[in-house]
Amino acid sequence: MMRSIACLSLVGVLTVASPGRAQPAATSTRDWIAESNRNAEVLLDVVAKFSPEAAGEIGVSGLDREISSLTPESHTAERRALESALASLETRLAAAPHPQVRQDLQILIRAGRTSLRELQLGDERLVPYQDVPRIVYQGLRALLDPQVAADRRGAAVDRLRKYAGLSGGMTPLASQAIRRMRAGLADSRLLPPARAQVERDLANDAVMVAGIEKMLGEYQLDDWREPFAALAAQLTEYQAFVRGTVLPKARTDFRLPSDLYAFALEQVGVTIAPEPLAAMAHQAFTDIQQEMARLAPEVARARGLQTTNYRDVIEALKKDQLVGEAILPHYRKRLEEIEAIVRREKLVTLPDRAARIRIATDAEAAQTSAPNMRPPRLLGNTGELGEFVLPLNVPGRADGAGRFDDFTFAAASWTLTAHEARPGHEMQFAKMIEAGVSVPRAVFAFNSTNVEGWGLYAEWMMLPYMPADGQLISLQFRLLRAARAFLDPELHMGRVTPDEARRVLREEVGMSAAMTESEVERYMFRSPAQATSYFYGYTQLLQLRGKVERSMGSGFSPLAFHDFVLAQGLLPPALLEEAVVAQFVQGR
Repeated sequence: MMRSIACLSLVGVLTVASPGRAQPAATSTRDWIAESNRNAEVLLDVVAKFSPEAAGEIGVSGLDREISSLTPESHTAERRALESALASLETRLAAAPHPQVRQDLQILIRAGRTSLRELQLGDERLVPYQDVPRIVYQGLRALLDPQVAADRRGAAVDRLRKYAGLSGGMTPLASQAIRRMRAGLADSRLLPPARAQVERDLANDAVMVAGIEKMLGEYQLDDWREPFAALAAQLTEYQAFVRGTVLPKARTDFRLPSDLYAFALEQVGVTIAPEPLAAMAHQAFTDIQQEMARLAPEVARARGLQTTNYRDVIEALKKDQLVGEAILPHYRKRLEEIEAIVRREKLVTLPDRAARIRIATDAEAAQTSAPNMRPPRLLGNTGELGEFVLPLNVPGRADGAGRFDDFTFAAASWTLTAHEARPGHEMQFAKMIEAGVSVPRAVFAFNSTNVEGWGLYAEWMMLPYMPADGQLISLQFRLLRAARAFLDPELHMGRVTPDEARRVLREEVGMSAAMTESEVERYMFRSPAQATSYFYGYTQLLQLRGKVERSMGSGFSPLAFHDFVLAQGLLPPALLEEAVVAQFVQGR
């Protein structure tokens, strides 16, 4: 139930705008986008005031030296600011005649309501547990990056001093967190954090602190050592408090109450209940296993393997590991091959800008232990690019349990590059920047279903053009997404145990011990419900494409369809279908 990014703009859950209003003929596309962007400033102002690090990272200017506050007073003020912003947006909705402006206002209102609801549930139900080293790392990482202008990076020292309580009249962030957690733990009505989560955070904290020091040193900033030393001492005190006071009171049962889990699903854009979601995923899991069983013998023959069981074939493919300096060139070459296929098969129009791939640092791997795409700045972008970031290990664990073998072999690079780079996430964001979509559709409609659904769909799009071993691993990762969509909810419903989830991931899906543990922690406490969004968003996109193909027949063009979908920004399934039917199908 922790906000994965301390920014309400990345929380929104959307509803379909009211139908039946005609678009005024005299209003240009740029006019309605400009009006929507002005409306978005109502919520952006709230984000900028209460989550300046996240607002600055998405492109709001003038916030590089500002930090968030964890005080109860700031928390109360944020709730009041959201209530005021919602009242203003609802007044504007009542007076807005343009259909897209109305849709965008509903996006903004739903985003604000969801964030307000999260704050309210946190106050009423949860101990306000905070992982301070992670917060500080994220805040500084937003400025200490090669793509951030050099003249902005020095602000990281000002931000560091504020985190340490050495300027701006600020109380150290660690002290703020301790005060709030202490008060929360004293309230017997509030649910404490899961013990497994607290233990994992404590194990990662040293890596985070080392990552902060390494970043500050790499960029050769002035006068950072004194405030860092003060911060490091405060974080040591914070860790001692967590270990000595929070951990003994942490709950041994990681499961969220059913209403909190339902809200977590809503936050990531999944609009069906856990039971039917799990049922859909179980059926898909069985179907994908059957596809893998049919394909595995072909891969085995090509490799000269005696076994034809897909699990054994995957294990054999994993033995051909890429090592060290060979990893990045391989992935970059794979990207070139995929781009050539996309152009040849006319699947989607590629962006003008290049894509970036790099290996994760230890701190980044501790923060996000699966392959991921780091989005570019969405507002005021001046050429910043998204990055496909590839973690190779889980810091803080013994070698046997901490090393991935799931991403660094040739057959896996097909589906991972398609998902994280092109035609998946990196292209998704690059096309939004090139198309110039409205702020509500680029920022406030951002949720996992809208983003991850496209990533998995991109894998599906590319699968027919992969070699047989690449297809088998692409199906393996699709199997993983189906497993997520029943293991995550069933863990919280008490229908499976963590050990049973580990067995499914290791024995049926074929994940490494490191990936398996990362996955189970993700379902249990890192981001409950989020992992279900891949499967759900993908199925919604497939269903939409099927409807469009049946409607358009021989007139259907994959390239035109994909270009249209990407040009809409991060719309949810229901609103995307409305746009596709009204503008893509009926307009042709």
